[in-house]
Amino acid sequence: MKYIYHSLVLICVLFQLKVYGQELEVKVVDKASYKGNAIEPNWESMSANYQVPQWLEDGKLGVWFHWGIPSAVDDDRPNDGSWYGRNMYGGGKKQAQVLSAWHTERYGSPAEFGYEKLIPLFKGENWDPNALVAFVKDNGARFIMPVATHHDNFDMYDSSNPWNAVNMGPHRDVLKEWKEAAANHGLKFGISTHLYWSPGWWRPARKYQKEGTLEWKLFNMDYDAKNYASQDSWNEHWYARCWEIIEKYDPDMFNNDAPFPKIGPGKGLGVKLFSDYLNRDLKENDGKQTVVLSLKDKTVDRSAMTYNLERGGAAEIKSEPWLWATDLSGNWFYRKNAVNKMSVPVMVANAVDAISKNGIVMLNVALKGDGTIPEKQLGYLTAFGDFLKINGEGIYSSRPWKTFGEGPLEVKDGRQGENHSDYAQEDIRFTTKDGILYAFVLAVPTNDIVIKTLAKNGVLDTEITSVELMGSNEKIKWTRNKEALTIKLPKNLPGSIVNGFKIMTSNTNN
Repeated sequence: MKYIYHSLVLICVLFQLKVYGQELEVKVVDKASYKGNAIEPNWESMSANYQVPQWLEDGKLGVWFHWGIPSAVDDDRPNDGSWYGRNMYGGGKKQAQVLSAWHTERYGSPAEFGYEKLIPLFKGENWDPNALVAFVKDNGARFIMPVATHHDNFDMYDSSNPWNAVNMGPHRDVLKEWKEAAANHGLKFGISTHLYWSPGWWRPARKYQKEGTLEWKLFNMDYDAKNYASQDSWNEHWYARCWEIIEKYDPDMFNNDAPFPKIGPGKGLGVKLFSDYLNRDLKENDGKQTVVLSLKDKTVDRSAMTYNLERGGAAEIKSEPWLWATDLSGNWFYRKNAVNKMSVPVMVANAVDAISKNGIVMLNVALKGDGTIPEKQLGYLTAFGDFLKINGEGIYSSRPWKTFGEGPLEVKDGRQGENHSDYAQEDIRFTTKDGILYAFVLAVPTNDIVIKTLAKNGVLDTEITSVELMGSNEKIKWTRNKEALTIKLPKNLPGSIVNGFKIMTSNTNN
């Protein structure tokens, strides 16, 4: 179909917004509506038209599932950096050399026992997607996002690629069953593809492959390991594989966890795929965007997509919603001895910190080869679930307030380098919803809680009428002066990690 594109004009409207009695001048960008015209395959058109669906902003929590061939490798293996397939073939890095030696001792030489021979070990014999989705929903998730294809070129769905989970391994259409389970429990369904790395990722394995074999296709031997990004045949192949997922499984969210074909050497097939995905959604939903496009490329305008700020954080409130994606296993794919350097209390507090800064939380669960959740990861999920059962009122459908909060801990801005340090009771984070202000104390307080941001005649310039502790019927005592709002330490705290206070003002019901 030939795209018809009418020039788009951004209309900036200045208006007076009254929040808690304070007049604020806010610039609002009115993005062009669809009206039957296609988004063009360029970043300017994407930026002008992309709109984050309300379900993502309201839902706040999703669970990412990494599950595949590496999940079933002997779980006593040394650290593989979640790249078992590549590192088992050795290479220059010490980690790869150690893993290759271990693989040779455990399974045999990569020349005789290649990655493809690990696939029969991946059976998923105890995988119950319906029960897993029910569990994560009970612990607060509002969407799931399984990996469709990782760097290893093995598809977890009924694919045109012969290396897939229907033909091999579990012999099940894993994406289809995840999608059905999500629908059964009223959750949104996303997918994540990591395919674009694949030809270069498999470079160490190339010397072991023979032309004309099925393995030749698994290891992407038809493509240049160094220059695939400018190879038309690879970029077209990548586009076709991704579009197949979109057409077959109709995901509510498409996360491209890898590079993509660029405008020049890749002939723009990356932005073409992304605009085609959005146009397909707009056409099916009368011009209303209902899907999320998530990318990790920091060079792309954040208003053209939803930025996946993997293992990072935000120093301030971001103008566009973003994803805080972190891994609960310590390895992305299951490995028994992996260690998550982030403690459970810090993870829960980091999640609240992200939400206060316009973030969406996405927690990766690394399933075992049999399809079950390892015990250590269960503790992280249930801890956040317990927090949400008490404090969900101030999390779901909330939005950032005028400022994210206060306290001594400073979160680094950007991808990677996520916070692993403990929070203190002086670390406070805010959200707001329906005219109510919510204040979260990110560590269990042992003294009266002092919130300097909420001093009289400060950022909150209206009267506070009441303060409640969510999850408690205790009458909360508090005072407010020009220095701070001080909340007397409650006798009992419902939260074992983070506690949230509901603050009503004279303008709450206005």
